Amino acid sequence: MASPRSCFRGLQKNTSHVALVLVSVLLLSSARLSVAGRSVLELYKPPASALLTYHNGAVLQGRIPVSILWYGRFTPAQKAVVTDFLQSLTTTASPTTPSPSVSQWWNTINQLYLSKARTRGNGARSGGGSAQVALVGQTTDEGCSLGKRLTLAQLPRLAARAGTKKGGIALVLTAQDVAVDGFCMSRCGLHGSDARAGTAYIWVGNSATQCPGQCAWPFHQPLYGPQTPALVPPSGDVGVDGMVINIASMVAGTVTNPFRDGFYQGDKDAPLEAATACTGVYGSGAYPGFAGNLAVDRTSGASYNANGANGRKYLLPALFDPATSTCSTLV
Repeated sequence: MASPRSCFRGLQKNTSHVALVLVSVLLLSSARLSVAGRSVLELYKPPASALLTYHNGAVLQGRIPVSILWYGRFTPAQKAVVTDFLQSLTTTASPTTPSPSVSQWWNTINQLYLSKARTRGNGARSGGGSAQVALVGQTTDEGCSLGKRLTLAQLPRLAARAGTKKGGIALVLTAQDVAVDGFCMSRCGLHGSDARAGTAYIWVGNSATQCPGQCAWPFHQPLYGPQTPALVPPSGDVGVDGMVINIASMVAGTVTNPFRDGFYQGDKDAPLEAATACTGVYGSGAYPGFAGNLAVDRTSGASYNANGANGRKYLLPALFDPATSTCSTLV
């Protein structure tokens, strides 16, 4: 007859053995669950609407004539900031322009989007090409002939005054004292088109006195979220440098999705496009409330990420890379 101590020792051995078996089973089960979970995730494919993809429509390529309608009062200095930016949008920019440059940003659009588009009508050129922006005209309506409160339906009428040609873009820019439906509430700019005529238009407003925290960030503190110090604008004009950001974003969307069947993500009536898919991202390491790591001018303290024509410096939005689903930045 075994002693109580020997029975206890046997019980300890049996208990230890059972515990070891249970731990082994649990570890094996956990590993199987982990493998099974990973397999399920690997098999999951997000719906097409959740990806920024090409919808086989037209894009704008080749020489793109751009005409500006200045609606309201803009100073010569303000106009020069915008026109110099447009003249910088070419892959044949001056070789003396330091890197990173506006033309490099534009070439990213050519590489990520336009080179992958098919041959279509509506002013589009053959796939595999590139786009060159040409500023061909400017018109001024300083007296605001349609008033200082505009509806969205009036924007195409204003765009028509610019005399846009097929495959071209009319750029309607409204002054800081002009209100447009939805401005500051749901948009800082927009683009539209006339598919039959093969033309497109862009509207962007100067938000300096209406909503700089929304449409000129990061050159003004945001309306909501972390109240980090505003960055110094390259031109010294918060409203105009904010306009350049939005013009760049709308131009990127216009050339890659001019007639709502090009490159976009989500609902075609409210799409995310080449630049709007990366809203708020301007440099590497960006996160909500932080624009990213940017270059800073030693003299003025201005923040920027692209050099342009005539010694200009600009802050341009990141561009979404459909192949990697990441935001591509210049710095």
